[in-house]
Amino acid sequence: MADPVVGILVGSESDRERMQPAFDELDARGLAWEFEVRSAHRTPDAVAEYARTAADRGLRVLICGAGLAAALPGVVAAHTKLPVIGVPLRSSMSVLDGLDALLSIVQMPPGVPVATVGVDNAKNAAVLAARILGAG
Repeated sequence: MADPVVGILVGSESDRERMQPAFDELDARGLAWEFEVRSAHRTPDAVAEYARTAADRGLRVLICGAGLAAALPGVVAAHTKLPVIGVPLRSSMSVLDGLDALLSIVQMPPGVPVATVGVDNAKNAAVLAARILGAG
């Protein structure tokens, strides 16, 4: 089996199901990936470590699914030079049905870019990751 080139990170195990389309799309394209659960709020040091070591482990693109305040993609982008794709996720606790996550991810400060796809659109994140890898 090939070493992973795409890292997929979420803050909670409950986010796995909504990220499944990314797994399926990467598999269909023959791109190896890894999946981790690390929270920007509950385990910030683990998130920073994952991001800092991603390139050394052979990863070339990171996909981060996050809901509510959606800090995960931005925190990851702050700790790596790899491209980061954010997937805003709906949450039962959201008062804005995922719009809060979308705005949190898309409004990164200058110098900390995060590509952003539509709410719950993990498939497009995988397609974008594949295009980034093809361009490299």
